[in-house]
Amino acid sequence: MGYVDRNLVPGETLLYRTRHHWLVLLGPLIGGSSLLVPGIALLAEAINTRGTAGLVVGGSTISPEVMAIAGAVLVVAAVITFSYGVAKRNATEMAVTNRRVLIKTGISSRRTLDLMLSRVESIGVEESAVGRMLGYGSVVVRGTGGTPEPFVMIAHPQEFRRAVQEQIGAPQAPTS
Repeated sequence: MGYVDRNLVPGETLLYRTRHHWLVLLGPLIGGSSLLVPGIALLAEAINTRGTAGLVVGGSTISPEVMAIAGAVLVVAAVITFSYGVAKRNATEMAVTNRRVLIKTGISSRRTLDLMLSRVESIGVEESAVGRMLGYGSVVVRGTGGTPEPFVMIAHPQEFRRAVQEQIGAPQAPTS
């Protein structure tokens, strides 16, 4: 159960939810791969040189045990790098309900924005050409009298804006 689900008030209905686009995983994927490939190569070389004195590099001999440890450290670092990227992506939630716009970002430290629909002054979307093709962009939410709140690399930003605008324009049911 995420932040949005835990913070719905009685009578509030979740209408639209989005999060970071999958492209935010590209950096951790490249970083993790740059650690994973040499890590696997070191582990493979450690297995190939097992039972020998080791690998001679520049006049020094590197034992299979040292190569195996270095390879394992690189593989673990690669897994941690990619896992952190996935956790960071999943730590961002954006939602529209019949009453509010809710946005939460952050893993260890949290930043939230809960804005009543009646207080939304404007919601802007910025998309590059590549962003339009791949379905991501930045959303800038402005509340009345507030500063703009930008949220970058959001999946389907136009749909998010449309959901907010539809709710702002929808007739509000009386609250009891």
